[in-house]
Amino acid sequence: MTRTPITRRTALAQGLALGAAGLAASSAVSTAAWGQTWPSRPVTIVMPFAAGGGTDLLARALAHGLTSTFGQEFIVDNRAGAGGNIGAAIVAKAAPDGYTIIFGTPGPLANNKLMYKSLPFDPEQAFAPIVLIGKSPLIVAAKKTLPVKSIKELAAYAKANPGKLNVGVPGNGTLGHITALLLERELGIKMTNVPYRGTALVINDLLGDHVDLAMDFMPSYVPLVQEGKVRGLAVTTAQRSRDLPDVETVQEGGFKGFEATAWFALAAPTGTPPDIINKLNAATNAYLKSPAGQEALAKLSVQAVGGPPGDLKDFIASELKKWGPVVKEANISM
Repeated sequence: MTRTPITRRTALAQGLALGAAGLAASSAVSTAAWGQTWPSRPVTIVMPFAAGGGTDLLARALAHGLTSTFGQEFIVDNRAGAGGNIGAAIVAKAAPDGYTIIFGTPGPLANNKLMYKSLPFDPEQAFAPIVLIGKSPLIVAAKKTLPVKSIKELAAYAKANPGKLNVGVPGNGTLGHITALLLERELGIKMTNVPYRGTALVINDLLGDHVDLAMDFMPSYVPLVQEGKVRGLAVTTAQRSRDLPDVETVQEGGFKGFEATAWFALAAPTGTPPDIINKLNAATNAYLKSPAGQEALAKLSVQAVGGPPGDLKDFIASELKKWGPVVKEANISM
């Protein structure tokens, strides 16, 4: 039997290999232990919008549920500004240890990438998905004097009166704005988009007959539709809303596959240990199925989703694919 002599270089290479293997094993054990002991102190949920809105209320309800589950406080920290980018950047730069996560929406977790010329982070690269919490419909609302009662009638009216209709949206580049553009593409019509500084101003001009339509988040319009002050033509989710069960979906109006929703999700800095991601995912899914979770979502017109982290990753990819051409065609730049 011939033995190969062990040179100094060979011995060094073998030593390095063994050392690397030992380090990897040690790191795996350390990561596993880290996940097992988490959380050992309070967890910060960064809310990239101001306090008091529906998104903030939902984040606080979830934080309360997670606090009960883990026995450690989950604190909502409002860091508003730049369409959610300020808060998102804080989480993107945070240590991936599970103690700083984001309660995100379409802007900071997806669509802002399409509209802002320069972001300090790439949402697809900066965040590890945890769970898609829920979706909330937008509403296509019409002033009472507009002679249409459905999406089909709206399409016919707009084609018969080209350039006549205008639609109020709660800001340039908002989900209401790009959803109005998507609806125009689907219906084969053209409307004039009128951006406002928020929902209250849209509603004021819709009630005053200054705009024909509104494309906006639904909760503020529910009482107006119920009281007959405005007409709900359609909601933009795949299912009807429990709050306005008589208002059809855009899909039911004959435009198959149309869906545009506000959505809410948890994400962590990339590199967060999988054990921690999975713990947060399981706890959030359990909360969504609980009576407390169902009540909180119902109050805010949110439809629970849930599911594994991979579902959120796929969903964000599909959102970017859907909205990319709309934003590009409209040349929306922030």
